[in-house]
Amino acid sequence: MTYIEESLSTDEKVEHIFKLHWFAYVPMYLWILLALVTFGVTLLIALYEYFRLKNIEQGVTNKRVINKFGIISRKSDEMKLKSIETVEIDQGIIGRIFGYGTVRVTGRGTSDVKFIKIDDPLHVKRCIESISNPIG
Repeated sequence: MTYIEESLSTDEKVEHIFKLHWFAYVPMYLWILLALVTFGVTLLIALYEYFRLKNIEQGVTNKRVINKFGIISRKSDEMKLKSIETVEIDQGIIGRIFGYGTVRVTGRGTSDVKFIKIDDPLHVKRCIESISNPIG
């Protein structure tokens, strides 16, 4: 069971789980390639990178947006849907070409939740906005 599923409150359900874009795994593959030259020394860094990426959970429920990360320790950024003010996309040239970017959800106060190297950021933005500001 994932962290998002474990942390659900009463009458809360998972609406969408957001996946990392394959581009987020490129540094790990580069460390693996570099291991050929360094006689396997950088495989530890690649292994760390793999576990770091595998332990990222990003999603939205009918009550909040959640971004959880951490291998041994756990850190989560969460924001109630009622508190959301804006959902912004930051997508550079490479991100536009390959279809990834950062989605930043800002709310009241100083808090924000960032989904970094997320696959199809426009879809993520639409999902969050459709749940936080339903039509009708």
